[in-house]
Amino acid sequence: MFEPGDKNYKIGIALGGGGARGFAHLGVLQALYEKDIKPDVISGVSAGAIAGAFIASGHSPKEAFDIIKEYKFTGISELTIPKTGLLSSAKMKSRLLKKIPVEKLEDLEIPLVICVSNMLDGKPEYLTEGPLADIVQASASIPVLFSPVELNGKLYSDGGIFDNVPIKPLKKTCEKVIGVSISPIQQIEELTSLIQVTTRMFQLAVNPGTGELENQCDLFIEPPDLCNYDIMDTKHAQEIFDIGYDFTKELDIKF
Repeated sequence: MFEPGDKNYKIGIALGGGGARGFAHLGVLQALYEKDIKPDVISGVSAGAIAGAFIASGHSPKEAFDIIKEYKFTGISELTIPKTGLLSSAKMKSRLLKKIPVEKLEDLEIPLVICVSNMLDGKPEYLTEGPLADIVQASASIPVLFSPVELNGKLYSDGGIFDNVPIKPLKKTCEKVIGVSISPIQQIEELTSLIQVTTRMFQLAVNPGTGELENQCDLFIEPPDLCNYDIMDTKHAQEIFDIGYDFTKELDIKF
């Protein structure tokens, strides 16, 4: 279980949000593993929470990629009667996250901190214990697009609303902090659906200032070519993984 304070961990990796671009996290981690750089603690939000949960449960980056790439967007979401969201992400919990044989966040092999947005209190929370599948589902539930998830009588949504690369819980706890952003903004020519409009608005709203993030990390990784991929497009999983891998493989990292 995560224990904050006093440099308890050597390397912490913060994995940011970015929808289907989350495949790049696994490419980045694969390249880091090959450089013998492995996290002692992970923080994640949205797509980063999903990737982080697989890694923290003991899967290698390649194993996690092989599992997650089999699921298309329609396989982990379904239409719902619009009340609190256009879609339900319950399938994510019932299908994808069943591949992780751990029920509680605090029981993972590698400590994992997941950022969620408390929609009723209007603030971010960095969770280190509780039902893993529900917390990951909440962290990845883009407002309006997905219904919020209820935890302990509160409603939670995508943590990227407040913190799309959750470096904060690692800064006072890790000797070295690596931040991984998968949210470079792409230019688009049209928006043809409500889902596209919703995800575009969210992407623009949560896009972190790169310079500010870089100053908070010992290493900041943001593969620029990710801007060519829509955050809801799961059809190019291998290409997105390769972008993260190739970009990180070329970095001269000295820890």
